[in-house]
Amino acid sequence: MSRAQCSRCMRPQTHCLCALIPQLDSRTRVLLLQHPSEVSHALNTARLAALGLTNAQLRVGEVFDDLDELINVPGYQARLLFPGDDAQVLPAHESAEASLPLLLVVPDGTWRKVRKLLHLNPLLAQLPRVTLPQGAVSRYRLRKAPGPGALSTLEAIVQALEILEAPTSFAPLLRPFEALIEGQIEAMGAETYERNHGDKA
Repeated sequence: MSRAQCSRCMRPQTHCLCALIPQLDSRTRVLLLQHPSEVSHALNTARLAALGLTNAQLRVGEVFDDLDELINVPGYQARLLFPGDDAQVLPAHESAEASLPLLLVVPDGTWRKVRKLLHLNPLLAQLPRVTLPQGAVSRYRLRKAPGPGALSTLEAIVQALEILEAPTSFAPLLRPFEALIEGQIEAMGAETYERNHGDKA
């Protein structure tokens, strides 16, 4: 028999995260475009971001027919948060302040799946790109990162917002994420975790 699930955070009710999810306001609007393969992932960090930010929207799919409407929101300028040769490192608070706030479009999926989303949604691929400064360190201890600076979707959003809206802290968004990881490590057992994910000397 399947365990009862919380309809909001999609976790088993015995491990519901809703009490840890904040309700944070942001000047920046966040649009999360999630590849369907990520929906059932145990660490669905895009959903946590959408639940924790009042000015955020989560859409799931491969082809977004209403993308034009989603990215052309009056009062905002859309930017795609994804690395690329022409991506600009996110601006400091002062330079962002002078113009319209950003609508940060954040694709959620593996690198391969995100590239597929860009291919299937040309409007998305045409958006000016922004990226995070180098040197970011992920707290995600359960997935092998493809390289240094690779972050979960939630961590990338938190870092981007803290750059754009300094000195406001968006760290409370990470609380349910960290609880999820701790819970998975606990379920896995410390010995298994150390063997598979511990620091290799």
